[in-house]
Amino acid sequence: MKHIARKRFGQHFLSDAGIIDAIVRAIAPQPGDPMVEIGPGLAALTQPLVERLGHLTVIELDRDLALRLREHPQLNVIESDVLKVDFAALATRMGVPKLRVVGNLPYNISTPILFHLLDHVDVVRDQHFMLQKEVIDRMVAAPATADYSRLSVMLQWRYAMENVLFVPPESFDPPPRVDSAIVRMVPLAEPPTIDLKLYGELVQTAFSQRRKILRNTLGKWLEARDFAGAFDLQRRAEEVPVHEYVALAQAVQ
Repeated sequence: MKHIARKRFGQHFLSDAGIIDAIVRAIAPQPGDPMVEIGPGLAALTQPLVERLGHLTVIELDRDLALRLREHPQLNVIESDVLKVDFAALATRMGVPKLRVVGNLPYNISTPILFHLLDHVDVVRDQHFMLQKEVIDRMVAAPATADYSRLSVMLQWRYAMENVLFVPPESFDPPPRVDSAIVRMVPLAEPPTIDLKLYGELVQTAFSQRRKILRNTLGKWLEARDFAGAFDLQRRAEEVPVHEYVALAQAVQ
């Protein structure tokens, strides 16, 4: 029986064999890799991955799809909302220090998933995700460009990222109304030490009114913390490079 895509889960199923092959080549799975796939859906990507890996853990929220996936003996199926999955505990259960994470993420909750995984980055070796192209454009954007945003700053302090593959709407069933792409995210080997909660608050404050200079937003936030250091507030949030936000968060600590 054909599975009908469910809007509430943001389901769009990959159906282009050429694109699927290109994605698998970009991921480069090796036998025995401890890989976790988020949102396997109809197993378009799952099947070629597990053929190369030998075993794969998948996280699927849709009960009907999870039931189908359990028919595959090489799959460990976790039926859950990915935002409730403790990836550190999962790595421990799998007996590995680091996980490789892949998936065609639901576009309606892609940013919360990225931030959830940021909380578990210490147990991640790399991540390859299908996302809305404009989201990936923001993730990899350079300062002083239109796409540079809170998302850029929140992820670039911790990951090296690149847009590795364009995926057109017709590669899916049903086709989404947006272009898609594949992003590669590799955690930095020696990231700066910061208080992530404080950094997140700082960055959110800076970008809360991105058209205004920082004196009107971040300036007040720094004053409330009796910050006496030097930081140029006569700029807009999008003009400040990631390393300066990191240095400011460390100075405020």
